[in-house]
Amino acid sequence: MGSDIWDPAVYRAYADERSRPFRDLLARVAARNPAYVVDLGCGTGELTAELAGRWPTATVHGVDSSASMIEKAPGGERLGFEVADVRDWRPSRPVDVIVSNAVLQWVPEHRELLARWVTHLTPDGWLAFQVPGNFDAPSHTVIRGLCRTPAWRDELGDLVRDAPVGEPVEYLELLAGLGCAVDAWETTYIHVLPGADAVLGWVRGTALRPMFNRLSPDRHAAFLAECGRLLAEAYPRRPYGTAFPFRRIFVVARKKE
Repeated sequence: MGSDIWDPAVYRAYADERSRPFRDLLARVAARNPAYVVDLGCGTGELTAELAGRWPTATVHGVDSSASMIEKAPGGERLGFEVADVRDWRPSRPVDVIVSNAVLQWVPEHRELLARWVTHLTPDGWLAFQVPGNFDAPSHTVIRGLCRTPAWRDELGDLVRDAPVGEPVEYLELLAGLGCAVDAWETTYIHVLPGADAVLGWVRGTALRPMFNRLSPDRHAAFLAECGRLLAEAYPRRPYGTAFPFRRIFVVARKKE
């Protein structure tokens, strides 16, 4: 997983919309007085700090592959951060709660990773993650289709990702088979985004980053303009803003003692 997938400034522009799934996920984690909590793929760390507030006696550790994100992370007596790939992470001791928020869609081998994370949990430990489930939505099909056109496929065709995550029942079966009690569900949020080119503004902070990192400045501008035109057709702006449906998949697993 590369260190340049996220743009911190753009990501923060939609902080409220992106933090809501994290809080909905955390609401289903019933851990009591955990001693050690880890946030894998913590981004800029504001939500990691909420874990410290939720469990006031816990040591909380955030891990992210992006140095630019970790540079923005807050400090705190029980709060620590490191730059590392979640695929390489190994805890120094068993973990009571592992949280991963909107990260595993970038990790093709994340099913194997989840199995390994379960082994790092304490008895009665918790694993909670959420991933986008909207890869069949226009916000993604438009980008995939554009990358596959003759104008762009030589430069960007290899970056196309079809359905990088599973369905809720798949994760339930995986984690139940590892001896966990599992709660899996999905939610579609209808975000109302302000301003012009609203959906383009959303995806340029994450989904478009690999393309931008590949293109020269002039090609970057041309790709952005074409993508913006197609997304504006798919998500028309209304007087109240732009409605942006966003499906997310949630899983909370408790390791049985």
